[in-house]
Amino acid sequence: MSYPTRLALLFALLGFNAFAADTAQSTAPANPPATGRGAGRGGRGGGRAQVSSAPASDWIDPKTGHRVIRLSPDTGGSTLYFHDHRFTPEGDKMLIRGAGGITVVDLSTLGKSPPKAEVVLPDVNPIAMAWRTREAYFLRDGTLMAVNVDTKAIRSVVKMPAEARGSAIINCDESLIVGIGADPDGKVMPHTPPPGNPAGSTLEPNWAAGNPVRIFTVNVKTGEFKVLRHENNWTNHLQCSPTDPDQFLFAHEGPWHYVDRSWAIRADGSPARLLHERTMNMEIAGHEFFGQDGKTVWYDLQTPMSGVFWLAGVDLATGHRTWYNLQRDEWSVHYNVSLDGKLFCGDGGGPTSVAARTMDRQDIQGQGQWIYLFRPVMTSGSSFRDKKDLIDVGYFKSERLVDMSNHNYSKETGVEPNLAFTPDGKWIVFSGNFHSNPGPGRRATTHVYAVEIAKSK
Repeated sequence: MSYPTRLALLFALLGFNAFAADTAQSTAPANPPATGRGAGRGGRGGGRAQVSSAPASDWIDPKTGHRVIRLSPDTGGSTLYFHDHRFTPEGDKMLIRGAGGITVVDLSTLGKSPPKAEVVLPDVNPIAMAWRTREAYFLRDGTLMAVNVDTKAIRSVVKMPAEARGSAIINCDESLIVGIGADPDGKVMPHTPPPGNPAGSTLEPNWAAGNPVRIFTVNVKTGEFKVLRHENNWTNHLQCSPTDPDQFLFAHEGPWHYVDRSWAIRADGSPARLLHERTMNMEIAGHEFFGQDGKTVWYDLQTPMSGVFWLAGVDLATGHRTWYNLQRDEWSVHYNVSLDGKLFCGDGGGPTSVAARTMDRQDIQGQGQWIYLFRPVMTSGSSFRDKKDLIDVGYFKSERLVDMSNHNYSKETGVEPNLAFTPDGKWIVFSGNFHSNPGPGRRATTHVYAVEIAKSK
């Protein structure tokens, strides 16, 4: 796939497809705007760019009044997948996929001086930043490696045993590798789609295959291989908690209205837990991610698909649920949450997204193409809560930060923005191609940008 590889160590897959395929976002991009560096300090202008061979570097979005800075070099770059960890523990550097290899951007002077991007290790594709050290992970010859982003010193983390082939991630304290791979002892159990669905979904064949897989761990110190779960699903989207080294997420991929999508599992091998149970026809949930404290899992919820839009959360310890309502034009491919949990963001969606059609699959012009800031507001009043735990509901007060109308969201020729808050909560970083979009059917050049949450004066 063309969008950034998730936090996955891509060992020999042996025909097992562990990559995720998400809700279709293919778009027909708009005509590209003029590119170049704006006038003023550091190339900063009022949204009117002077024509140049390089994309604009620093400007005020004329439609939103927010400052946007390009972080990637002229050769391009992209952010990691939206839930993959990208910042150093101190928050002063951010890992990106640069054209030259593992690249970090200095965030300590963001907004004060032109951004500095440095290639740490050339010709290598980064996986993610470590949570507790200043190292970036990468794969070399079946071994998980780490490179220090300051000293560029390289070390071996773990050599994967032969039985651990598949896709994998490493937990927050670097004690366990968690992976998904083909189950050599399992049997194929094909799935049959429910009746009444139009044919042609690109996600259906992999879902229907019913190939046997297993979820496993590898102890980094001892090399012990342990199977946590056997199943016959298109299983992927592995995530590790940012705070609990024994807590993981995985997803059942496929057409979202077919699957029970989001699951939590622990390293002790206790039964996996479904995080959202469908209660109505065509209800969908997905693109799950941990809150920064590891206590809550958030996910896109639609009741039903293309009908009513929510960002929903479930507390892993108590099971209590909180849902925030969004307007149709605020729906986003991915969402994220700030370090303190007080703000959310979304990256909008293209004109063929799930929000650009009605519940009966009629195309409408309703999708917003913006980088959004969301401020959660709870509903006022309270019902009786003595009989059962009720869902707390609210809505998002949205603010548009970046005009993405010329951005190509397509996974084939464009990029999903895969946005995240910087650790200081002052900026949102994302991938974009609005200054380098060559038009329908042609691949756009991706860059990494940061938008300032505070509106420019």
